[in-house]
Amino acid sequence: MSNQPASALSSPRFCNMGTFMRMARVQNAKGLDFAIAGAPFDTASSFRSGSRFGPSAIRNISCMMKPNNVIQQVNIMDSLTGGDLGDFPIVPGYIHPSYAAIEAGVAGILNDGALPIVLGGDHSITLAELRAVAKKYGPVGLIHFDSHSDLCDEVFGEKYNHGTPFRRALEEGLIEPSRCIQVGMRGSLYDPNEHKMAADLGMKLIPAHKIREMGLDALVDAIKERVGDKPVFLTFDIDFVDPAYAPGTGTPEVGGFTSLEALTLMRALTTVNFAGFDIVEVLPAYDHGEITAYLAANIVFEFLSILALQKNRKEGK
Repeated sequence: MSNQPASALSSPRFCNMGTFMRMARVQNAKGLDFAIAGAPFDTASSFRSGSRFGPSAIRNISCMMKPNNVIQQVNIMDSLTGGDLGDFPIVPGYIHPSYAAIEAGVAGILNDGALPIVLGGDHSITLAELRAVAKKYGPVGLIHFDSHSDLCDEVFGEKYNHGTPFRRALEEGLIEPSRCIQVGMRGSLYDPNEHKMAADLGMKLIPAHKIREMGLDALVDAIKERVGDKPVFLTFDIDFVDPAYAPGTGTPEVGGFTSLEALTLMRALTTVNFAGFDIVEVLPAYDHGEITAYLAANIVFEFLSILALQKNRKEGK
């Protein structure tokens, strides 16, 4: 049986299998290089809800994706074996049972020897993923693309919210602060010193306006220098991208990055030692023409391309 997804030359794209890129639906991750799963939880959102429908939207439009990455010169499914597990059994309205389901699901992927790729869902889900990843690797490095730092201690008096996951991750010893970098933060704030909080916690934060001053090449160098060669988790909040390019999100911030800039940054991370990945905060109800979901699908594709290049390099291809 071919590992390639169904071709639109023989099966129309609208004959969708309900999986990412029309990949095979799998029951577990045994024998796979990667496994895609959805975490359709959005109860921790602080403004617009609806990102629970993000995984479905990303999968639906991902039927447009083809397996060859022309820029990276790799066919992801020639090089990798993977599939789509469907969604974790989250519990709407209840964050801790949902965390347990997400952690167990990611742990299952890792225990099977595959790399987890999770489609969110609001950004609170990353804490549960990091719990599973840290149980395998110990504290990991973090690359965090976002317009918000998500380092609040509390939101609405609650410790668990999509604005708090990385504060909790630090407290729980899931991430190594000296190997964490947060990129793209911008927008108005209640606390003018909020961006300094990252440094106080031992992390590095580069806001959007500083990136404009330093340029993308220098940013990539800073990311690689920060995370080193030990395992790293990459989390990509779609609101890193300007709402002109990604309007379908829960807490948009103007002055962000283009879709091309986001893809360019992803393509430059081919030497990072990844332990896991997620993309979060896609909200289809505000997504005109599915452009946000399609960008998210392309970001996942670029991540898969990195994994394919790394595997080929390891095998001497």
